[in-house]
Amino acid sequence: MQARMAPRLQLEKAAWRWVDTVKPEDITQEHVELAYRIGVPACKRGACRRNCKGNPNCLVGIGEHSWLGEIDENAFHNIDDPNSERRDKNTFVGLTNLGATCYVNTFLQVWFHNLELRRTLYLCQNSRAEGHSTDSEYEPRTICEHLQYLFALLQNSTRRYIDPSGLVKALGLNTGQQQDAQEFSKLFLSLLEDTLSRQKDPALQNVIQQQFCGEFSYVTVCNQCGRSSALPSRFYELELSIQGHRTLAECVTEFLKEEKLDGDNRYFCESCESKQNATRRITLHSLPRTLNLQLMRFVFDRQSGHKKKLNNLISFPEVLDMGPFLEGKEEKCTYDLSAVLIHRGVSAYSGHYIAHVRDSRTNDWYKFNDEEIEKMEGKKLQLGLEEDIGEEDIGKEDTAETVKSQTRKPKYSKGFHCSRNAYMLVYKRRLEQVDRTPTSVEVPGFLQKLVDQDNKKFEEWCSEMADMRKQSVDKGKAKHVEVKELYELLPAEDGEPYEFVPVEWLKKWLDDSTAIKAIDNSRFLCMHGRLHPDRVGETKRISHKAAERLFSRYGGGPRVDRSFLCRDCVTRRCQVLRLKNQLSEDYREVTNLAKAQLKSGDEGFWIGKASLRQWRQLALEHLEEEEEETKHTNCKTNGEKPTCTDGEKDNDGDDEEMKLFNEDILCCHGGLSIHESERRLVSNEVWSKLKVYFPRAPEFTQLQDPCQQCMRLEKEGKENEALNRMMANEQKSSLLNLFQEKNRPSLQKWPQDTDVLYIVSLFFVDEWRKFIRRPAKSSPVSSVGNSILLCPHGGFMFTYDSMIQGDAQHIALLWPAEWDVICRLFLVDQPISICKTHDTQDNGNVQYCTDPELCRECREGFIFQQQRDLREYAQATVYVRKVIDSKRMIKEAPPEFSMSGSEAEDERDEPKVEGEKDPDFNQSDDGAKRQKLSDGSPAVALSCAPPIICTVAAARSGIRRSMRHRRLRGEKALIVSANQTLKELKIQIMHAFSVAPFDQNLTIDGRCLTDDSATLGSLGVFPESIICLKADEPIADYAAMDDAYQVCLPEEGFKGTGLLGH
Repeated sequence: MQARMAPRLQLEKAAWRWVDTVKPEDITQEHVELAYRIGVPACKRGACRRNCKGNPNCLVGIGEHSWLGEIDENAFHNIDDPNSERRDKNTFVGLTNLGATCYVNTFLQVWFHNLELRRTLYLCQNSRAEGHSTDSEYEPRTICEHLQYLFALLQNSTRRYIDPSGLVKALGLNTGQQQDAQEFSKLFLSLLEDTLSRQKDPALQNVIQQQFCGEFSYVTVCNQCGRSSALPSRFYELELSIQGHRTLAECVTEFLKEEKLDGDNRYFCESCESKQNATRRITLHSLPRTLNLQLMRFVFDRQSGHKKKLNNLISFPEVLDMGPFLEGKEEKCTYDLSAVLIHRGVSAYSGHYIAHVRDSRTNDWYKFNDEEIEKMEGKKLQLGLEEDIGEEDIGKEDTAETVKSQTRKPKYSKGFHCSRNAYMLVYKRRLEQVDRTPTSVEVPGFLQKLVDQDNKKFEEWCSEMADMRKQSVDKGKAKHVEVKELYELLPAEDGEPYEFVPVEWLKKWLDDSTAIKAIDNSRFLCMHGRLHPDRVGETKRISHKAAERLFSRYGGGPRVDRSFLCRDCVTRRCQVLRLKNQLSEDYREVTNLAKAQLKSGDEGFWIGKASLRQWRQLALEHLEEEEEETKHTNCKTNGEKPTCTDGEKDNDGDDEEMKLFNEDILCCHGGLSIHESERRLVSNEVWSKLKVYFPRAPEFTQLQDPCQQCMRLEKEGKENEALNRMMANEQKSSLLNLFQEKNRPSLQKWPQDTDVLYIVSLFFVDEWRKFIRRPAKSSPVSSVGNSILLCPHGGFMFTYDSMIQGDAQHIALLWPAEWDVICRLFLVDQPISICKTHDTQDNGNVQYCTDPELCRECREGFIFQQQRDLREYAQATVYVRKVIDSKRMIKEAPPEFSMSGSEAEDERDEPKVEGEKDPDFNQSDDGAKRQKLSDGSPAVALSCAPPIICTVAAARSGIRRSMRHRRLRGEKALIVSANQTLKELKIQIMHAFSVAPFDQNLTIDGRCLTDDSATLGSLGVFPESIICLKADEPIADYAAMDDAYQVCLPEEGFKGTGLLGH
């Protein structure tokens, strides 16, 4: 079954169906209108689901449906009702979440509902606010000023929620990073206490202590003598462990439980004057008015290596009696639950904080969730469906059964609540005597004035939004009338004048949310300045009346009417399409004609064999390019692309030239190629048919001579090649041992029959060998450039010891006879030699000196630069080797992780240069390259130094070490930089070996690497270093590595914020 053609392709095919029977010279206006699809029937509403792109008469599905019926006036604007931002009567004000500041908002709401704290803050002196003029915006500076203003807004603002960014910015908090809520509470109260202690009014200085501070003691009793010692301490919250507990009472009991001190943890008793076994416990002496109980839900998991959240259930009462927990006091100490702070989420690294707070005036419970505030029904605390837990689940871990039970109705005792997400409970002490403190707090006049100013600003904003809504509605209604009227005029009737406008412009005109620009038809024009037939599908044909009204209202141009139908483009397209249809027939005919031999006396034409094989494909590409040519005008494709640069023109020309037929027999000078094997002769008949498709192809007759320049160059090339071969044979026979690397002198074992050896750069020898091996393909070497081995002052840069070790890869040693041949065959810029002399005291030592002599200062600078390179490297390779029992290598590596750029290549192609002194590491490539010195770019610029004589024991044996690092099985190569910290390296090792950073013991050359904050360069980790890894407790759970990775990142906490005094 034949596949159905898309409607757009059907329309395009129908528009040019007539070209099979009509020659280009016979084209009429009727054919032009067929190409532009003028007579294609217009679609009716409901006939097509979306607009027909290939039909210029289809005006359905361009956005008109939203305008033709009745429209709700709310559709004319996207402005919310400003009254939805207004605070409802008898409700509280929310706080905006600035990104990840929900933990701040929960505590602000809890502290706001502490009436004593709020009343005290209102009493703080604020001369700036009292003297503030309403003409400018009030900007608090101190923490007290921020809290005063924020609490006043929370109390009397007419907004539904307010923005706490002033306070957050003053504290220097990162709004995009969620922090530890419990730590924030401690630091903020400490900061507030310190700020209030500087108030002049004594009643304000100790308000934090009066509200939140209690006292306990650490009591230690010696088991030997019974001596008891107490260490008193203050607390602002009790940190209760919840692991393994079911109720709040169990958590408090655990907190006060007696602890045994024995073994290494024994207690030093002053009476016994020695360490003794003892017991220690906490005794509560006094409790504050507001008791903060921190439930320690976030704990460090040693097995996984990161923090986790304990989601087990804890039951807590609405009325808490702390009397039984007080030491030596039988008085009642009753607390009422006033707030529950919740952390939603199962991870310690993410989630959301909300607060349930009881209004002390009405005893109603409210849920504060940033901007949203919900009043609980029946004056009862309702922790939500996520906290509906059965009694049988209390104390269990977060298993599948307990998760499933969350949807069941709670069965806990009356007066108790259960939560798996509560991390802080706030209790208010119930006073024995009648509390005469008023339950309402009045906002001071100077703060109320600021609140009134903000409320006025809010009312002005509401009025402005209402006006904008009204303007949008009026504009929309006028647009509605315009569209309904104009849409009826759009269709062009047969025989009436018409014009073309962009369909995208019509869609934007019908889309009220888009700013309407002037009509632009320029990008639809062809190279002749008329409407291009290929772009008609992107326009719509509308009536002249509708076009007059649209252009008069919105402007633009050019106006494209019936006279813009381009006969030239249609004619050219007709020619191309007819040639395409004829191509298959011509291909068969040319193939048959090319097989016949050329008759004697007939004129033949040269054609490239590759061109003859590919001419059909080239012709097809050429015809397609011809179709595209009419789309280009002034380097613009239908007005879309910007004007081409000169470089782009050149590139386009090159691409077109590369596709040129018969280019394969063109030489570089534009003449006929001298290679006859790449071309053949064809008859005039064949060439005539091909010229129809390739009118600009290069033409060469049978009698035309090949390019004379190429023939001359070929002759010269053969002569030069013969000379090079002769030269190479002569040099090879004269220096055969140097070429074959046989019988080479060595500095480690100095030859017995000579006291002088000559030095040349290894680069010269390598280049010379390349020429000898391939004299026809390589250029001959004419000179010996020894200057790269010298410093800028002409002194030699290498010592005897360094030439035995790493610097040996830069030099080659020559026998004196070889040096004579070198001087005869090549130009030498600077002779270099090394001489062996015996010690005058005849003590068995020999001395070596070079000519030119060693430049001491440049050598020292060079060594310094080498060492500096080792400590400032980037993207270098180090090897990590995992060991067991500090001796054995692991046999198999664990599954490899994607190291995201931390993996190195298995092997390096180029050998490394050994270090100057340390044999356990090699130098990076960069360091090796710096050893090549030249006069043009000296690496060291120091003054000349006196010569130095190298002394070495004659019995010293030279051992040549392999430059390539041999990796052992289970060893990993990592890419590191010198400024990278040890902690960052441990993270890479974690991904490679699945060993958490805190379980890694790293050593290099027997030294332990322990300072996680130190850089690798400062720790002596250099390129090609081998680091030994011993794991304490390898983790088998590779899936937990991502969570461990988060822990390994630096936890800044509140470092650098105002909470720590910064």
